[in-house]
Amino acid sequence: MLIELDCENPVFPSVDQALSEPDGLLCVGGNLDPETLLAAYARGIFPWFSADQPLLWWSPDPRLVITRSSFHVSRSLKRFLRRSDWVVTCNKAFVRVIRACAQVERAGESGTWITDEMQQAYVRLHQRGGAHSIEVWDQSDRLVGGLYGVALGRVFFGESMFSLCSNASRVALYHLMESRSYDLVDCQMQTDHLMRMGGFPVSRAAFCQKVAELIAWDARALD
Repeated sequence: MLIELDCENPVFPSVDQALSEPDGLLCVGGNLDPETLLAAYARGIFPWFSADQPLLWWSPDPRLVITRSSFHVSRSLKRFLRRSDWVVTCNKAFVRVIRACAQVERAGESGTWITDEMQQAYVRLHQRGGAHSIEVWDQSDRLVGGLYGVALGRVFFGESMFSLCSNASRVALYHLMESRSYDLVDCQMQTDHLMRMGGFPVSRAAFCQKVAELIAWDARALD
């Protein structure tokens, strides 16, 4: 039976209670307040639902991640970076990035899970300093790619990326990894694109343990 969260005071259950089919579905309900989102991510949980569905929370097993040591930069991307005159920024256009992620058509998908409700929730979280974006601009100052996600300690929970030109999303991810602000990037679901850039699956238990360690480590470093 799917666990239902209280709308006013949601308390997340243990991720061990997530369903195996559909993989990782944990609970329903709650809200998308900044505090609720941060509590979810700290526990290895994220929201994912369509406009015609209730608010659903997930913690799949396994989880795709990228680490500093696993991140792979292909020779073609290295050549492109040497020649490119693109400019990369951080948190300059968060709203534009999340809107672009929602609008980009993806193979095998109809519609988007980045609904207006989700966009508003992550914009609120961004305004509170919990969500961040990377933007890629071409020589005419056109936004050609980017990504956004949630940051907690040394972990970046990637939510979505988009690319209007070849290599734009790869450049955004490259700069996220090269910032050296994060030891672990959560990619949530497995894709060939992310696997080629160094993504690999880890068990849910190992993922949640590492997230807890990196959040705690960062908190101790700031004391």
